[in-house]
Amino acid sequence: MQSYLFTSESVAEGHPDKVCDRLSDALLDLALSHNPEARVAIETLATTNRVVLAGEVSGLSPLAADELEQTVRSTIREIGYRQKGFDWENVRIENYIHAQSDDIALGVDRDGAGDQGMMFGYATNECPFCDYMPAPLYFAHALLKKLSEKRKNGLAQGLEPDAKSQLTFRYENGKPVCVDTLIVSTQHHPDLSQEKIKEIIRQTAFEVLPAGFMCPDEHFYVNPTGRFVIGGPNGDTGLTGRKIIVDTYGGAAPHGGGAFSGKDPTKVDRSAAYMLRYLAKNIVAGGWADKCLLQVSYAIGMAHPLSFYVNTFGTGILPDSHLAEVLYKEVNLTPRGIRSHLNLNRPIYTPTAAYGHFGRKPLDNGSFSWEKLDFISELKKILPS
Repeated sequence: MQSYLFTSESVAEGHPDKVCDRLSDALLDLALSHNPEARVAIETLATTNRVVLAGEVSGLSPLAADELEQTVRSTIREIGYRQKGFDWENVRIENYIHAQSDDIALGVDRDGAGDQGMMFGYATNECPFCDYMPAPLYFAHALLKKLSEKRKNGLAQGLEPDAKSQLTFRYENGKPVCVDTLIVSTQHHPDLSQEKIKEIIRQTAFEVLPAGFMCPDEHFYVNPTGRFVIGGPNGDTGLTGRKIIVDTYGGAAPHGGGAFSGKDPTKVDRSAAYMLRYLAKNIVAGGWADKCLLQVSYAIGMAHPLSFYVNTFGTGILPDSHLAEVLYKEVNLTPRGIRSHLNLNRPIYTPTAAYGHFGRKPLDNGSFSWEKLDFISELKKILPS
């Protein structure tokens, strides 16, 4: 179809699942700050005034209990939780982190993949404002990120950390032309009126969306239940890794099923997905296709991928089979090669835990290195223009 509606959602950093993603990545960064070669897989559960940590950390001595607790509390404070049911000072922390399995470590020590599985990367030039991302997801993230900034800067007093957005875009001739429907549910202080909340969100949407893209008022919904006071982990239990579509492409591209947060870059669920986004983005930005989907698969303990797939949806200037053959031959897709190329063995992951892993600006500390367009020059050496 060339004319259609497509919907994606985002969740704010205070959503219970995102609190858990943020804690898992903060603890990953803590481990990597001690040892860049640390092996980490940390899962977090958060509920009413309780955080439960479980998983594996190897390659260094167990994280000191006081340092771990300080990281958890400071992370919750940065998100903004000081509520009766979830307070950064009073939350109870249970720690069940232990050493990585020797059987898994054996394969990774040989530079192999830490598990089997398939990963995807995607990029599209459908929207000039969206950094090669699908428009519905890009603006769903942007809206919540702007609301969070206002909340923390005192420009949206009464809003609380937990929030969700959902944007339906209208496409004509394959391009997004406007928002058809916009939904935001946001936690709030009980004294803040729904009219005021709607005013804050409407103004923020106008600030974020391109001119003329705002939906009609009859398709603009804020807190459809009429009230959202009890939220965060006190209102709904959170778990690491439950927002994998929010984290990637908003449903516009497939997902291999593996979550990212809490995993060090020897886990190809994370690092290979980053590498494929990097390649797809550089292919589209370099003009070889308008849309590009890549897939790779691995087996545990094996360094080289078992398969490599390319689909440019008929927009490529080269046959997909040729593109796949050249990329598989010329690009180092081993776990170690990916980590080295993108410089992933650093404490760079906490910023990725909310508002998407893709379509973000590379940071000075090395976060979002997979969003750079520095591989176009290399692609020109191996691909005809």
